Amino acid sequence: MATAFSNAVALSRLLIVLACSGEVWYDAWRAGPPCGENAQFPTKERSTMPVPTQEQYIKMLNTAKEKGYAYPAVNVTTIEVINGALKAFAEAKSDGIIQISLGGGQFASGTAVKDSATGAIVLAEAVHRLAEKYDVLVALHTDHCQADKIDSFLRPLIAESKKRIAEGKGPLFNSHMLDASALPMAENLKISKQMLKECAEVGIVLEIEIGVVGGEEDGVDNSGQHAAKLYTSPEDMLLTYETLDGLGEFMLAATFGNVHGVYKPGAVKLEPKILRDGQKAVMDKHGKDMRLVFHGGSGSDLCDIREAISYGVVKMNIDTDTQYAFSKPIVLHMCQNIDGMLKVDGEVGNKKVYDPRSYLKKGEQGICDRLKVATSDLLSEGKTLFGKI
Repeated sequence: MATAFSNAVALSRLLIVLACSGEVWYDAWRAGPPCGENAQFPTKERSTMPVPTQEQYIKMLNTAKEKGYAYPAVNVTTIEVINGALKAFAEAKSDGIIQISLGGGQFASGTAVKDSATGAIVLAEAVHRLAEKYDVLVALHTDHCQADKIDSFLRPLIAESKKRIAEGKGPLFNSHMLDASALPMAENLKISKQMLKECAEVGIVLEIEIGVVGGEEDGVDNSGQHAAKLYTSPEDMLLTYETLDGLGEFMLAATFGNVHGVYKPGAVKLEPKILRDGQKAVMDKHGKDMRLVFHGGSGSDLCDIREAISYGVVKMNIDTDTQYAFSKPIVLHMCQNIDGMLKVDGEVGNKKVYDPRSYLKKGEQGICDRLKVATSDLLSEGKTLFGKI
């Protein structure tokens, strides 16, 4: 009788092992079968999480630079946009970057709160949770933060990362952008130096900008800037490297005619060779160059994109194109279902078409489709490092 009972217990333990995806779970075997209504089988923890560690993020950036591709960096404002981005990266088997601007954070916090840092935290936490369902690496970044917004945006986010690290987690964001480009060069670099030190304390990468990206974005209008400000000089790129090298990990958004928004052909003249010349100045003197960022990527010619990548661009921002990709299918839905969207002439409309889910999911798919094109343009398609680093 005792032997039969022992055999039954042994068999139950064996079944538990077989149930766990064919893997040997030593702890489950040692503990015996789970009991009771709330009993749970052990689950396998993922060795790679989709939001990369800081070490993995640096590896992502350096690998892109070494192998000649760049990551799409998409601005997000809602859960639908986040889901569209995650779906795109997964389907393209491309790693990517999700970023949040001051305006995006403010919008996400709600019209009653209007706090950029609060909204950015909410969106970033959502990415951390949702990204767990995908097998690609998706980094988190914040977009342009002007010098006068450091205390209300960047520093609260860095403080949030410090709290997470104290809890045994990674930082909330992998990188932040400081945009002090409207200030004189010396002042820009002074502030950049200080913020790089603060970011380095928690292992966060800092992106800075020298020169000015033209056009208007997020309420900041640089359309009146002198044309010379749109093109960074090799001397300024060299000075930037010499000021920041050794203080922490950074990326440089050097301008080469970039403009936010989309314009008709011929309206914007990009000069990617400016990046080549600046990188050469740094390489000739110091034996290495920098990781660069391409702002105002929407609407750019493919030849300019590819040339910029060849000079060390590892990240290209895309916002205007994805905004349009999100909005277009929603507008078409409204137009095609106008009788159901509105209660007109005593009618009751059609709940199936005015339910926000019916059109927001089309916006999500629009984002997904446009971002997959971006992964192809930037040569990151099929190159995910998930599970490899």
